[in-house]
Amino acid sequence: MIQDLHSHTYYSFCGADTPEQVVETAIAGGIELLGITDHQYGIGNARGDVFNTDKSLLTDDYGLTLRRYFDHINLIKEKYADKITVLRGIEICTVNQGRLPLPESADISFFDYCIIENLDLKGNTITNGDLFSFAERCACPCGIAHTNMFAFINSIGEDPLEYFKKMADKNIFWEMNVNLDTIHRGNQHKYMLDFFEDEAQQDIVRKSGVRLSIGFDGHRVYDYKPDRIKDYCRKLTAMGIKMAFEE
Repeated sequence: MIQDLHSHTYYSFCGADTPEQVVETAIAGGIELLGITDHQYGIGNARGDVFNTDKSLLTDDYGLTLRRYFDHINLIKEKYADKITVLRGIEICTVNQGRLPLPESADISFFDYCIIENLDLKGNTITNGDLFSFAERCACPCGIAHTNMFAFINSIGEDPLEYFKKMADKNIFWEMNVNLDTIHRGNQHKYMLDFFEDEAQQDIVRKSGVRLSIGFDGHRVYDYKPDRIKDYCRKLTAMGIKMAFEE
């Protein structure tokens, strides 16, 4: 399977392209499964001036903004169904600062999946480092975005094999973020590079049964590198590691 489960459109404040442009670029690049995962605070607040308004002056309730986004992506999914499979995803910020975090009142259970960021952040987060309780709150399949899970698991004193087994049991996958673009200044994630070189880590993941995903984390279609995505998908397959949503 050739998948990209992390992409952004103009619904993210850091994105620029229409959902159609993102999907058509993926189709042209030979991607088979594409997940659109805009930032929940971009979708929920919709306007930059609203996002930057003092949190105490506005309700945290996103109203119907998440549902409208989902419905839009669903129309895109249907429009291109004969060319690519599109998943209706969302990226969840857990930093407890201003209007960044997912409000307690926001329902995301109807999404195909979410990807959670900032799990390993020390300090004021809405997860408090408890992935499994937060995943239950999300109530949809969850992935962990651009996070060094081995370092995080070690930091909380857990055994990596047992922790990954629990992730597998709870249908939580781990993202290999293969981004390489101008928005991220050409930086690559070291945890991802390390994983593909570390046979011990690969063996733990294989034994645990946890699934991995490949995500380019694209923000501009002109930066898209489908060959890079394909290469890493094929590496996982060659390792005998199943990808998220792979049959």
